[in-house]
Amino acid sequence: MAAETTTIDYPKGLTFEQVWAALMENREQMKETDRQMKETDRQMKENDRLINLKFEKTEKLLDEVTKNVNNLSKNLGGLGNSMGDLIVTLIAARLWEKFSAFPYDLKRGYQSVYIYDENHKAITDIDILLSNTEWVMAVEVKNKVKKDDIEDHLIRMERIRKYPPAEVKGKKLLGALAGVIVSPDMRDFAYKCGFFVIELKGESAVLVPPPEGFSPHVW
Repeated sequence: MAAETTTIDYPKGLTFEQVWAALMENREQMKETDRQMKETDRQMKENDRLINLKFEKTEKLLDEVTKNVNNLSKNLGGLGNSMGDLIVTLIAARLWEKFSAFPYDLKRGYQSVYIYDENHKAITDIDILLSNTEWVMAVEVKNKVKKDDIEDHLIRMERIRKYPPAEVKGKKLLGALAGVIVSPDMRDFAYKCGFFVIELKGESAVLVPPPEGFSPHVW
């Protein structure tokens, strides 16, 4: 029996050589596609690495900025405290002279006098305390006097009266508000509460003349 031969039917109009060439071209295209996919994968990994690197740098930068802001806040806080101390010192200087027209003769002065309750806990403090043998005056000092400051000083006066330090015991207690900025409205409110008003002008304190009929409150 004669051996059978197998024949391959190529697409109509194509020769074996043409089909082979097409296969080789397709193979090369697949190789190129694979190469491009690998390159894309490499680029994506590189992009991820760069993004992570930028993220780490950004985090470090944010940490540094936060640290600098915190340090600045501390420095400004310290500056604020120093300015407050300076204002108190400037106002306290020979403050008793400002009341020479009144029968108080407050020639002794103290700064930062703390008030303690029955449990020896500090509950408030007096920025400036003027005193003689009969009278004392508690002066609250602010950069800008606000309504809350005046209301707080009313509460402070009651606490001083309830828990008087040695220099206050047995004496008549007066109050005053002092500041670099005291608006006319705040002056009026302070007078209604029975407080004297003191302003810092330049480097010295000035007692604002009370309105006609003003009567200081005595605690």
